[in-house]
Amino acid sequence: MEGDAYKLAVDFKPVVNLLATQHSFKFDFSPYAFLVKPSSNGTWNVSADLSPSGSFEFMGPEGPQSIQFSIKDSKFTGVYDTELAAFTSATHSTAGMTMKTRDTMQRAEVSTGAGTATMNATQAANGGVDFTATQTIADFAETLDFDDPKSGLKFPLTIKSPELSVNATGKGMRTKPFLDLLAFAVANEDEAKLKANQAQLKSLLLAALPLWERIDGSYGLKDVSVESPVGHFGAAELGTSFGSDGIAQNGAINYTIKAAGLTIPPNLVPAWGTALLPTDINLNFGGANIDLDSMAKKAIETFDLNNNPPLPADFGDQIKADFMTKTPKFIIGHS
Repeated sequence: MEGDAYKLAVDFKPVVNLLATQHSFKFDFSPYAFLVKPSSNGTWNVSADLSPSGSFEFMGPEGPQSIQFSIKDSKFTGVYDTELAAFTSATHSTAGMTMKTRDTMQRAEVSTGAGTATMNATQAANGGVDFTATQTIADFAETLDFDDPKSGLKFPLTIKSPELSVNATGKGMRTKPFLDLLAFAVANEDEAKLKANQAQLKSLLLAALPLWERIDGSYGLKDVSVESPVGHFGAAELGTSFGSDGIAQNGAINYTIKAAGLTIPPNLVPAWGTALLPTDINLNFGGANIDLDSMAKKAIETFDLNNNPPLPADFGDQIKADFMTKTPKFIIGHS
């Protein structure tokens, strides 16, 4: 206890030790804690004041990879509803963030200034949770250093933007079934026990479908500056958006890529060609009539953890054939 609130400490060391033993995976993450206080209406007030940092090291397909990160002055407050298995409201702020990644062909350093985020959720009409989330981050900067020894390609890039924004909305997110699956995984960590209880696992997986009814998100940068060996590129606005139905019989996926106020180095094209270059781009494409529901249910019904592999050798071909009989469509929208 800390005052009138419960203190929940999170320490990743046991999980880290298990992963390191089984998968040659190194993971170091600073412990942190939440304060949780019950309310009279059955919800819980949750808060945290921390500055997490950590690192990952693992063997990727092309060789060793590593990630290091640090978040400064991170503060979180939220109201958690156990009936919805979700935060009905939450706010988060940070003073800044740094991250370094490295693999055999690329090194990257990312830094940001102050950031804020908010999230709200309500009970969905058809079950699950509807939510909205927004995030704004100042002073985004990323330095990339490409060095491919196979091709000899080697060049640096520096990307900067004074403002990065992220927005997301979701309908019918199946938060409670997700928690039920997590609880099952914790309770059935032993392989023999998991195999014995796979009927319950299948039931929980079916209950989680369609995962969500719809999720949409967007990511945007303002006044983008890109410094490269061939000169300076820029854009007044640069962004992408994505939308996806859940596991449905007639689902849809949508992508949009937008750019406004594009500029390129003057030496890349002849002077007469500058007027022919687009300054704004709006690309829309996606898919429709996508039946993931039948595929997911068939996979859940078919798999058997007592077999190795759990699915028959020809299962992939069966799923592909079934998928194509529904005639999924690739759509290019007005651009």
